[in-house]
Amino acid sequence: MNVASRRVQRIYLTLMLGNTLAASFIWGINTLFLLDAGLTNFEAFAANAFFTAGMVIFEIPTGVVADTVGRKVSYLLGTITLSVTTALYWMLWVWQAPFVWWAIVSVLLGLGYTFFSGAVEAWLVDALAFTKYTGSLEAVFGRGLVVTGIAMFVGSVLGGVIAQVSNLGVPFVVRAAVLVAMFVFAFVVMKDLGFTADRSAGPLKATRAVLSESIEHGLKRRSVRYMILSAPFAAGVGFYAFYALQPYLLELYGDPSAYSVAGLAAAALSLAQIAGGVLASRVRALFARRTTMVIVASVASVIVLVLLGVNSIFWLAVVLLVLWGFVFAVAGPVRQAYLNDMIPSKQRATVLSFDSLFGSLGGVFIQPALGRAADLGGYGTSLVIGGLVQLIGVPFLWASRRQRDPADARTATSQAAGPDFDVV
Repeated sequence: MNVASRRVQRIYLTLMLGNTLAASFIWGINTLFLLDAGLTNFEAFAANAFFTAGMVIFEIPTGVVADTVGRKVSYLLGTITLSVTTALYWMLWVWQAPFVWWAIVSVLLGLGYTFFSGAVEAWLVDALAFTKYTGSLEAVFGRGLVVTGIAMFVGSVLGGVIAQVSNLGVPFVVRAAVLVAMFVFAFVVMKDLGFTADRSAGPLKATRAVLSESIEHGLKRRSVRYMILSAPFAAGVGFYAFYALQPYLLELYGDPSAYSVAGLAAAALSLAQIAGGVLASRVRALFARRTTMVIVASVASVIVLVLLGVNSIFWLAVVLLVLWGFVFAVAGPVRQAYLNDMIPSKQRATVLSFDSLFGSLGGVFIQPALGRAADLGGYGTSLVIGGLVQLIGVPFLWASRRQRDPADARTATSQAAGPDFDVV
């Protein structure tokens, strides 16, 4: 690997480290935070649904920003937006605000995340192409998972401990401060390599042009389309399960105020993510096709969720949680590499935003529905239902596999060559 490619990867890994560290301060206690603010289970997951609705609303416009103005600009807008809205979340908790304000601020939180989604990944792939990187994308994304897993472990443990010794609001203040630090770092070191912003057209015309080309190379390409259509089921259930496991594990533990236990559970998930990131490329080598591995991982995730739902033993639930995280972590880099190998550089951020948008759509509808199921039948029942919902996405993965796209069998990507653009 040459020096320039190594520097690009270092910057990418630092961005992932900072973003995840900031986010993970609240991952272990977010649902507990919302319930402590006076929301019901349904309202807490409805607030999460409004967050994902914000991602749906703003996903494409912010993806166009990344593809027409620049990936760096998009990232900077994301950090400052998330910092401000995180501070607003803390203020709503202090004020014990009514649900309508949680809904509004949650939508704005979604706006912040959409500036990230697609932009950082597109920046990485374009910069690696520019610096003549010829290794596998799975390896790079796998390193990203290891780094984010470490950050998640540290942030989750610290967030739970901080909440335990102070209160549930302090981790949100810490998160806002870390995001400000990441803004400064990215402003200084991040450069759009291999990408030139096109500002010749007006914003509306540029938006139409990018969207049209993105649909051509995204949704009209069957192998990409079916992969994107599978996203709502896995992502929607994944959003819910991650946050529902916080109060569920405390329920199994027998102490609803043991916030540090919730943090440690999220930390255990981060260790699974680290292991998955390290082993992703090795596990990938066991399968002839990328889609085969993703399908196997999806089915395994369904089985684990059902087992989590019917289990009543705390330590076994933690083991199943780690297994669930490992399955997701192993499949994630492979799915990312598969999509990136099928998308041209100019439309990469927007098409990836389409994928994120469909995942967010699943969160909008699935999270409150499963939250309501938890109110009526308990968290265990909701997790079993969630596993069955995720199973609906498997036929779409199989349909993508049936297209036999060249990217499906690719193990190492020459970034200089780029993906194959023929529409299947």
